[in-house]
Amino acid sequence: MGSLSTSELIIILLIILLIFGGAKLPKLARSLGQAQKEFKTGLSESESDESASGEGKSDDA
Repeated sequence: MGSLSTSELIIILLIILLIFGGAKLPKLARSLGQAQKEFKTGLSESESDESASGEGKSDDA
C-alpha cells in the first residue's frame, strides 16, 4: 500500500506536466535542485557548528 506502481507514477507525472506546462518544468526542476543543495549545505554547516562547539565541552559533570 505504501509504494507507487509505475502506472501511478506516470499519471502523477502527466498531471504535473499539465499543471506546470512543458516550458516551466526545467525551471521547476532546477529550482528544486538548488533548494536541495542549499538544504544539504545548511545541514553540513549545522553539523560542523555543533561539532566545533562540542569540542571544548567535556561530559564530566
